[in-house]
Amino acid sequence: MTTSGQPIIELRGVTKRFGSVAAVDDITVDVQPGRCFAWLGPNGCGKTTLIRMMLGLARPSGGEITVRGFRVPRDSRLALSRVGAIVEEPRFYPYLSGRDNLRIWAAHYDASATGRIDAELARVGLTDAAKQKVKAYSLGMRQRLGVARAMLNDPELLLLDEPTNGLDPAGLVEFRQMVRSLVGEGRTVFISSHILDEVERMADDVAIIQRGRMVSQGSIAELTRGTTSAIDVRVSDPQAAHQAIVDLPFVQGVEAHEHGRLSIAVAASGDDELRATAERLVTRGVGLFELSPRAASLEAAFLEITGTSAGELAAASPPPPGSPPPSAGQPGGPTFLPPSKGGQA
Repeated sequence: MTTSGQPIIELRGVTKRFGSVAAVDDITVDVQPGRCFAWLGPNGCGKTTLIRMMLGLARPSGGEITVRGFRVPRDSRLALSRVGAIVEEPRFYPYLSGRDNLRIWAAHYDASATGRIDAELARVGLTDAAKQKVKAYSLGMRQRLGVARAMLNDPELLLLDEPTNGLDPAGLVEFRQMVRSLVGEGRTVFISSHILDEVERMADDVAIIQRGRMVSQGSIAELTRGTTSAIDVRVSDPQAAHQAIVDLPFVQGVEAHEHGRLSIAVAASGDDELRATAERLVTRGVGLFELSPRAASLEAAFLEITGTSAGELAAASPPPPGSPPPSAGQPGGPTFLPPSKGGQA
C-alpha cells in the first residue's frame, strides 16, 4: 500500500512493442497521490496500452511498473485491491438495469461495496435512471455508470481511459467537478485524453505523449510557463492594424480571423503590452472595438512542444500494426475485470 511521500504509480523505462512498433516507448514517470494526472496525446499514441499494462491486462516488453507500492504484473492482486478503472468504453449487461449491473460487480468485493451503490449512482447523477435497462442508456450515461462501478471498492486510485467520450457540455462540467471532488477526498485520478481544453480544466499534472514517447511532463503551471500568450483585438481595418503593430518589440506574430478580429502572439500580455497595442492602433488611425488579453494555455504549450495543433490532436489515428483488437473480455467488449471475492483485484 502507498505510504506517505511515495508515488502511487511508478513507471521505469516502460516499453510495449507490437512487432517492430513501439506503442509505448521507454516511459519513466512518477504519479503523486492525491492529484489528477493526465496522459495527453492523440489517438493511437499508446495511452490505452499503458493503462492496460498498469492493470496487468497486458505485459510490458521492458521496464518496471509499480502501483500502490506493488509490482505489476507480479503482485497485481495486491496492487489493484484499491484501484478502480475504465479501459476503453465501459461495457455492461444490456438487459439488466444500471443498479443490477452494479450489484453483480459489488458481489465480487466485500459487503461494504453493495452498500456504496446508491451513493455512487448519486455521485454520477444516475439515481433517476438506476432502474432503467442499460441498453437504453446513452454513451455518456454508460461512461458515468462506468465511473460508479469503478468506485465500488472505495479506490485510492482511479485509472480512466478517455472518460469524457460521449458527454454533452453539461456532462463535461459535471465530470470535471466530480474529478476535482475525488481529488479533494485524497484520491488519485489518472486520466488519458486527447482533449486539451478538458485536461487543462481538470488536471494538476500532465504528461504529453507523441508516438509512444513522453516528450514533456509537469504541472499545468510548469508546462504553460514561458509559452506564448496573446492579445485578441477587433478592429476596423485588419490589414492596417497588422502593419501598425507587427514591429512592436513584444509582438511575435499576428493571425487574422473573420469579422475584423486579430490574434496577436506576444511574449507577455500584461498591462504594458495591452496599453502599447491600443496606443499604436489609435495613433495609426485604426478603429479599435475590442481588446482583451489571453493567457498562455496548455494548447499553446502543446503546440510549441510537439508542433501539433489541437485539431490534429483530436483527429483519430490508426492503432499500431499488430495491436490487439478492441473487443475482448466482459460482455460487449473490454473492461477492468472484477476481483475474486475477498476484496482483491
